Amino acid sequence: MSTRGRAPGVDFDEVLLGGLAPDGGLYLPAAWPRIGAGDWVALAKLSYAELAARVTLPFLDGSVPPDDYARLAADAYRDFDAPEVAPLVALDATKGEHLLELFHGPTFSFKDYALQPVGRLFDRALRRRGRRATVLVATSGDTGSAAIAACVGRAAIDIVVLYPEGRISEVQRRQMTGVDAPNVHVRAVAGTFDDCQALVKSMFADRSLRAEAGLAAMNSINWARIQAQIVYYIRAYLALGAPKSIAFAVPTGNFGNVYAAYAARKMGLPISQLVVGSNANDILTRFFETGAMATRDVVPTLAPSMDIQVSSNFERYLFDLLDGDSAATARTMERFRAEGRFDLDKDRLSRARALFAGYRLLDENVLHAIRRIHDETGRLVDPHTAIGIAAARAKRADASVPMVCVATAHPAKFPNGMKAAFAPEEPPLDTPPALAHALARPESRAPVLANDPAQAKEFVRSIAKVAA
Repeated sequence: MSTRGRAPGVDFDEVLLGGLAPDGGLYLPAAWPRIGAGDWVALAKLSYAELAARVTLPFLDGSVPPDDYARLAADAYRDFDAPEVAPLVALDATKGEHLLELFHGPTFSFKDYALQPVGRLFDRALRRRGRRATVLVATSGDTGSAAIAACVGRAAIDIVVLYPEGRISEVQRRQMTGVDAPNVHVRAVAGTFDDCQALVKSMFADRSLRAEAGLAAMNSINWARIQAQIVYYIRAYLALGAPKSIAFAVPTGNFGNVYAAYAARKMGLPISQLVVGSNANDILTRFFETGAMATRDVVPTLAPSMDIQVSSNFERYLFDLLDGDSAATARTMERFRAEGRFDLDKDRLSRARALFAGYRLLDENVLHAIRRIHDETGRLVDPHTAIGIAAARAKRADASVPMVCVATAHPAKFPNGMKAAFAPEEPPLDTPPALAHALARPESRAPVLANDPAQAKEFVRSIAKVAA
């Protein structure tokens, strides 16, 4: 179903291939599968791929036979460079602080954990239907390379990635522009990530273009992304021995990663607190402080994947805060689009704050946090993860509840931030060979796209025509 209630219910394949609902809303399951108290022991015995297949199969509405889906999940996580796939390591065992490492996939960010299975689901659904798709992706840094890794060389898919010019790290850019494949099309946009995201949404809103180019989405507006991310929160809980309750701290800009934790809670994971970490682009933290969701200008930071002022996935949580009232959700989002602001009443803010807390960390303090975390624990973390850890330490509600901080990317993806944190010394940075190889590839740099829906649509049409 759609959060805005003006689109018909559809099956999983339509949700997967459509991404955004026709009414502009985001898809949600009509009913949430539940994990019962007696299920945890059996789930703890599964590998990560087996757990992924077991936990997310109910969302598929029978579109993939269970045995086929188990093989797809095994293939998706086969080449991750850690046996556990998503290792949970001690950050400060005496304080019950843990780090969930989500950078062991092919592009070294948490986006791989969702996009590797999603890419395979796309390919399967398109081949079954004899269709071709143009996948549109707006990226603030990591989604683009992860989506490319999931789609490169797939005969039924062309992928178009839009990124904000000059607002992602060089490593993030080169991971995308160094891929030489006929079905991969990467363009910088003269603007911010929010501008890239708005261009993608405008193209999905164009029904003619959507049909002509077979548009599909791999951003976290796509429900299939969220369901795959639920798995690593459950995995972390099981790795801790299924305690009475658990808390997570998540650095996030688009609200997708932390919404996946919220979704896991709706399925039965006993989460007592979710801490949202923000940089200077702190719209989410300001919301949880005041109840006002209000945009400001996006400013570049050391944590570029969070340089966002329009958190698209928040609409899914808003739907719950508004008691499942799709008409109210639609009105609120339409007001936000028109005015750049909406406010929730004190009762709903109180409900939100019973679970969520927000915390911001500006660049200067991010550098201090990176260095301090290394000095205290011996672990080197990227700027986004440092924000999450700082948020956990500042806003932790109950010291007796294990706190898991989500490590969203390998620190080698942000060498400038690492160097600044350790200056004048060199940071103890170990670049994985696969990442070093990706950075050695020659770049293909195309002309920058204007922040103009008409130009973006013409570009996508040109790709669809060639593919046809």
